[in-house]
Amino acid sequence: MKKLLYGAPATTVIALLCAGVFVLTALQSRSVSDVVWGSGIGSTFVLWGPAVTASDTGILRALTAGFLHVDISHLAVNLITLVFIGAVVERAVGTGPYVVAYLAGVLGGSAAVLTFAWDQPTAGASGALYMLMAILVGIAARSRADLRAPLVLVLGNIAYTLLSPGVSLWGHLGGLTVGALMAGPLTSPDERVRWAGAMGGLVLALAAVLVPQWG
Repeated sequence: MKKLLYGAPATTVIALLCAGVFVLTALQSRSVSDVVWGSGIGSTFVLWGPAVTASDTGILRALTAGFLHVDISHLAVNLITLVFIGAVVERAVGTGPYVVAYLAGVLGGSAAVLTFAWDQPTAGASGALYMLMAILVGIAARSRADLRAPLVLVLGNIAYTLLSPGVSLWGHLGGLTVGALMAGPLTSPDERVRWAGAMGGLVLALAAVLVPQWG
């Protein structure tokens, strides 16, 4: 595990945050299979359109939902994906731009859910993980490596999303879209371009979350 996370402090912290939130929600709900609605933290963090518009702070759910998972298997799958893909991406693009891009991925997924599945409760890091998959394709393309493996990873996960009930299609596609938009600048050898790409993605994702709510 140390080798996998070497040079990836932000990935480590994000994984610990997701695990920590799950432990707290599991303790509150006294369950590891349904931790959202039986937990005060879970019901406050989950992304759900009616709750977003119910209070001035409801919009924060667009961010907090990215660190909440509905059960132990959901957490395990996302943490494994985060550790394997996130660490590679973080080492390639740098920790600072990576953190900004990760937040953009969370918000991009949330924006798509609020736009196309407003009344569907959603939680999980998957939007950000799909963003990381898109960046991984960009890394391979930039280095002129074989694109088949990262493309199969993306297409396989999209197929899983389409075939599996209860999986947030829009959350995944929203994160993937933000990642595709950032992939070029985030894989640039110029650090300033990487920062600009990450910040641009974050501003775009934040606007996609906020503008419809203001309207």
